[in-house]
Amino acid sequence: MHALTHPRWRLPILLLVAIAARALTFGDPVVHADEEFYYFAGNALWHGQLPFVDVWDRKPVGLFLLYAFPAGLGFPAGIWAYQALALASVVATGLAIGRMAERTGFAAGATVAAIAYILWAGLLGGQGGQSPIFYNLLTIGAALLILPRDGAPPRRAAGLAAMALIGVALQIKYSVLFEGVFFGLWLLAEEWRRGRRPLALLAYGVALVIVALLPTALAAGYYAGIGAWDAFFYANFLSIFHRNPDPFAELAGNFGQIVLITSPLVALALIALRRSQAGRERRFLAWWLGVAIVSVLIFRPWFDHYSLPLLLPACIAAAGMLGGDWWRGRRAAALLATAALAGQIVLVVTIAGRGGPAQFAALTRAVGRGPGCLYVYSGTTMLYVATGRCTLSRYIVPAHLSRAREAGATGVDQDGEIRRIIAARPAVVVMRPPYNGERPAAHALVSALIARDYRLAAQLPMGNEAISVYRRRR
Repeated sequence: MHALTHPRWRLPILLLVAIAARALTFGDPVVHADEEFYYFAGNALWHGQLPFVDVWDRKPVGLFLLYAFPAGLGFPAGIWAYQALALASVVATGLAIGRMAERTGFAAGATVAAIAYILWAGLLGGQGGQSPIFYNLLTIGAALLILPRDGAPPRRAAGLAAMALIGVALQIKYSVLFEGVFFGLWLLAEEWRRGRRPLALLAYGVALVIVALLPTALAAGYYAGIGAWDAFFYANFLSIFHRNPDPFAELAGNFGQIVLITSPLVALALIALRRSQAGRERRFLAWWLGVAIVSVLIFRPWFDHYSLPLLLPACIAAAGMLGGDWWRGRRAAALLATAALAGQIVLVVTIAGRGGPAQFAALTRAVGRGPGCLYVYSGTTMLYVATGRCTLSRYIVPAHLSRAREAGATGVDQDGEIRRIIAARPAVVVMRPPYNGERPAAHALVSALIARDYRLAAQLPMGNEAISVYRRRR
């Protein structure tokens, strides 16, 4: 393990680890349903379709702008591009974790902790381009600005830059709010210790808030300027509170999975913090870990990738054990090897369950390129991009119209929108079998509406399901 502790080897090691950990996903257009939709929304921007107005979702517009860059390369080149962007982001975040571990006095375990981040990200749904893979880099960039290399309190300019990064991260996903509030309060506490001048503290606090909220304010201002304020405000800030809770058993299963996967790193982090001498950097790290845990607890329904931000402080603090005498050598190697093997098993099982590129290509051929529009009632939204077919609704994510938890939370009557789409006579309708969380009434409605005018053209395997492709009778 000694070579792993030297900073000069960190970048090539992390790059090799990330490539090995993610190789099975490269070029796969159906890594995760979320990423499929983000890519679709990014592609839609190139065709003049605006998030919240023409393509509905509750994620911030910055996430779709991020995906627009690779999507602009076309399909399938854009798939490789967004996955390369995610790879670069996860490696850069690992490098930043190593640097933070050094600044907090855990230099011996810095590279091992960075490797752990990459491997644990794969265990928590971060094998591709989930939103935390990108905004985690901004969050830890802000943390590096807050804890300068020389150990001195951060300069005001650095503090403002840190909150600017948080502001950009907020436009990738709003759940970074809690870390942002903590960072801002820490900066204010540092400013108070520096001068104890109330007016200066107030002015600095106002400046931090303005900088952090500026990207969101700019997005809101744009939508207000084009007369779409109501659509923006409802999607971004109100709809989430109207969503119905998932069944308790599903929530408990999701939460248990997060606890099971993150507990080794969190336990190591807590032990390292408890054994180390309390200092400014260690206090910052301990508070950050606590805030990250609370943030995970608050945001239900506890999908695995919701806990990816927790890996930042957990891995940094765990470096205190991963580099210690007890964890040197075979113990640390065994931990990383176990995580790597588990990550590959997760990938293989996920691909077997969701389907891979070959099955998706066959499904794409069955749907065909046109003429006529496509309606994916349930299934992969990447079909819209791969076939180039038009859409008939701004509700592209199938769950927004078919899932019980979204009833009353999207600003539209679900069954009414389904009827309107079928009445618009799509050329092709795609359906997967009934699934957990789907409204049976919605599935029955679509089946009844297409019974007369559509025929089953193909039924193809996609992972552990058979996807039905219906064509409109001439």
